[in-house]
Amino acid sequence: MYLSVVIPVSSEIGDLQEIHRRFSEQLERYGREYEFIFVADGVDPQTFELLEEIRHRHADVKIIKFNRVFGEAISLSAGFEIARGEIIITLASFMQTLPEDLPKLLQEVEADADMVIGWRHPRVDPVLNRWQSSVFNWLTRRLTKFPLHDLNCSLRVMRRQVVAAIPIYGDQFRFLPILAHRQGFRVKELQVRHVEERGTTGLYGLGSYVRRLMDILTLFFLVKFTKKPLRFFGLIGSTLLGSGLIINLYLTVVRLLGQAIGDRPMLLLGVLLMVLGIQVVSIGLVGEIIIFSHARQIKEYHIEKIVE
Repeated sequence: MYLSVVIPVSSEIGDLQEIHRRFSEQLERYGREYEFIFVADGVDPQTFELLEEIRHRHADVKIIKFNRVFGEAISLSAGFEIARGEIIITLASFMQTLPEDLPKLLQEVEADADMVIGWRHPRVDPVLNRWQSSVFNWLTRRLTKFPLHDLNCSLRVMRRQVVAAIPIYGDQFRFLPILAHRQGFRVKELQVRHVEERGTTGLYGLGSYVRRLMDILTLFFLVKFTKKPLRFFGLIGSTLLGSGLIINLYLTVVRLLGQAIGDRPMLLLGVLLMVLGIQVVSIGLVGEIIIFSHARQIKEYHIEKIVE
């Protein structure tokens, strides 16, 4: 098996039969053996019946069924686990990009890239959707210093080594290109033609935006401080501890000048800042001890080849 197409299917779906038909046509023209893996992430019975109908009509289709919703990260992980292809493709469960653009991503991976992701350009969705996506990608670029423009595009083509080396959990599947780049894989972004995304909504609840922000902060920590947690916690802890020391030194001078400080709120604030600073620095030290103890088991690199 050369190509495996993994499609998580949850609440937001489009025409799954059309997606399979049109992308199959492109892969047939490409002339390599392929398979489709639909991951039914707690879908309703009607959607699962549709997937079974596609499976009965096409021998290249497999279905993974979850009995409840686990999320896209688990769906992708399950699909990657049973995928047999040397190259793995991920797609959304609704038409997001033109299938005709898939071959150029495959050619780029076969040439010299380890992972290629789509950049929907120009966007054809409403202004609000574009604004949301622009802000998300801008923040990510600023924090990670990696110039990607469309992390929300589901069209990704990657070698099997990429998914084998990078664990996916939570909502970190969006940042798979950045995590791959961090481990030394060659990651590229190619413009693909965007189509109107039927079956999905662009306006999310407040909780979704908060989770996205937390995901970005988590990514920032993973990229910058996974191997050196004391630098992160030490900076915060030192700032708190230093602020507390300055306040308490000031109050000490005031007390030496004969003024009472026992009933001043600043005394409580200064002590509290010092205690918090020591605790935060201690967390960083504990993190350093854990990293040191498990350093031999942590692999943060990818060897392209060994020449002997």
